[in-house]
Amino acid sequence: MAARGGARDRDDRAGAIAWKGYDEGLALAKKEHKPVCLIVFTEWCPHCANYSKVFHDAKVVEKAKRLVMIHLDQDKEKERTQRYAPDGGYIPRTIFLAPDGTIAADVHAPRDQFKYFYDEKDPASVLAGMDAALAKLAGK
Repeated sequence: MAARGGARDRDDRAGAIAWKGYDEGLALAKKEHKPVCLIVFTEWCPHCANYSKVFHDAKVVEKAKRLVMIHLDQDKEKERTQRYAPDGGYIPRTIFLAPDGTIAADVHAPRDQFKYFYDEKDPASVLAGMDAALAKLAGK
């Protein structure tokens, strides 16, 4: 495939994760009874840029098919993202939601502080979160 550049190519290289917008994603989760993996990010954040590479991993791409994947830009969606900051407004944050949109507060990274910050370089971290969300929330 010839390099075209721009946002569309970034989506192609992201391994075909079907990223959704907030409203569309929540509606789909409710309809299909799937948990949500909501990523709060900004375009300027170097940690967000590093973390986005985790979503190129083949295992993450495959697991993502069992969840509804939502990107939420903290700069463009300030009010919404404040709802998804249970332990602070740091970025990136990965919040798992039940199909009805409620936060699964007990599904988080294994740390005492910055609980919703998963390892930005190792896919195993977010895969563990996805597994926990699926075990606890799928079909509810």
